[in-house]
Amino acid sequence: MMDSSGRTAVPSIKRLDEAVVNRIAAGEVIQRPASALKELLENSLDAGATSISVVVKEGGLKLIQISDNGHGISYEDLPILCERHTTSKINSYEDLQTITTLGFRGEALASMTFVAHLTVITMTEGQIHGYRVSYKDGAMEGEPRPCAAIKGTQIMVENLFYNVIARKKAFKNPSEEYSRILDVISRYAIQKIGVSFSCKKHGDSRTDIHTDSTSSRTDAIRAVYGPGVARELVSVTASDDDPSHSIFKMDGYISSANYSAKKTTMVLFINDRLVECSSLKKAIEVVYAAILPKASKPFLYISIAMPPEHVDINIHPTKREVSFLNQESLIDSIQKAIEAKLMQSNTTRTFYTQTLLSRSLGVPDEAEESMPVQTQGGRNLKAPVNKLVRTDPSNPAGRMLAFMQKSLAGHVGSGNGLVDTNLNNRPVEMPMEDTRKIMDLTKNEEFAAEVQEDQTGAHLQNNKVHKIAQMDASSLAGREALEHNISQANEDSRNELTTTRRLVRQRRNLKERAELTSIQELLATIDQETHSGLEDIVKHCTFIGMADERLCFVQHKTYLYLLDIVKLRCELLDFGCP
Repeated sequence: MMDSSGRTAVPSIKRLDEAVVNRIAAGEVIQRPASALKELLENSLDAGATSISVVVKEGGLKLIQISDNGHGISYEDLPILCERHTTSKINSYEDLQTITTLGFRGEALASMTFVAHLTVITMTEGQIHGYRVSYKDGAMEGEPRPCAAIKGTQIMVENLFYNVIARKKAFKNPSEEYSRILDVISRYAIQKIGVSFSCKKHGDSRTDIHTDSTSSRTDAIRAVYGPGVARELVSVTASDDDPSHSIFKMDGYISSANYSAKKTTMVLFINDRLVECSSLKKAIEVVYAAILPKASKPFLYISIAMPPEHVDINIHPTKREVSFLNQESLIDSIQKAIEAKLMQSNTTRTFYTQTLLSRSLGVPDEAEESMPVQTQGGRNLKAPVNKLVRTDPSNPAGRMLAFMQKSLAGHVGSGNGLVDTNLNNRPVEMPMEDTRKIMDLTKNEEFAAEVQEDQTGAHLQNNKVHKIAQMDASSLAGREALEHNISQANEDSRNELTTTRRLVRQRRNLKERAELTSIQELLATIDQETHSGLEDIVKHCTFIGMADERLCFVQHKTYLYLLDIVKLRCELLDFGCP
């Protein structure tokens, strides 16, 4: 900009309007619906509430309603309740060194009145009715009106960012904002176990979060994050090296080596204040990276107590971050304590297996009862499906024999080659080549001759019946001959069945008398040359899954093996190698 003489004009400094200043400050303190809810929640906790309920509409942009049973707000304080820098938490700057409350600036409610419509209903102990009052731009609109109420305070924040169009358009997904609100409530529900929390959407009868004030820490984690997280928690504690001069004390719960998630969940409180610390989070993730699978993250709940004068809580508009003394040594001590605890829990890692659709596939109940089930407090705890090792549903014991063809398994189990176990031990007709194998195997000429004779007779009998069926049955003699021959064929069939059964019994008797010396010698040779370790692996391994077309994974005890199925087939079944 140039002045009349052609020189550059120096811009003058002007005092901003108070409304502009307040709206700018409000944008720093109230960044999104979740930050507004956090401020309201901390005010309720500072008021000594033991029950807090939250109702949200459209992710908090339309409505955030929070009700508590705290001490309430006195009638005399209502006119200045939403003015900037009005608070009951501190009186001087030095009070920040010993502050124990969550709020201290007196900016939260004032900031909300500049970007939303705020209504307060409150009642203190001893009053016969409560008061309702609305606020806009930090000032009270009209006089407080008496109304029906209960002890405590209810605050409604409506139409958040109605006058900040750019900010409001940035929140395109109400569901995401609602999940952020649930996350804030969930974290405080874990820390404040003496307070009951509930949260739901406007118009719903079912709450998305509900915790009881009498629950323990682990019960609160189970109610908020589910039994899958609570089941794998490990208690951890840490403190400074000098017990005579305590600098900090840490206690919390961390997930064991059996738990993993897609992202890290870290709930961190310092002096009961919900904060974030990226350096501490990275240090702990380094420890878990050594024991968890790649891209798997842990769950962490950490509560740190230290002298208030060692913590600077006034470094961020939303009080989300803090600064504390001896930060590096404190993080190092916590990291070592967590690492030592995880090394202890790593020796008791649990691997789950599951048989899918066991009942529908006819698997006996004993197979289900043999599956490992963890117990806690006398109750059975079922593992999530995604944490179980995949096995074949038709093979509960995981044995390799179950993957053989049923007909082959049946013949192997019968031991005589003439009885198929899949046909309920009914006699079957053997091909001629199988008959020759039996002849060579038994070296019993008499038995082999009978088998060959009966097999040949069976083929001749089939040809005879076929020819009889082709005879001319138009004449009486032909019909009589046909009836006679059919009767004779039936008799021959019964004789054939009797012969086959006799052969089966003879074969069994031969085996019982141990006359098959060649087979006995073969079995003895196999037993002598068998590697006991490999036999135990193949006999008791559990099939996990295929790696490619010919390689598969099997588990034996705590080891994982990669087997070549083609070579294994050649060695065990003698099918011939390609």
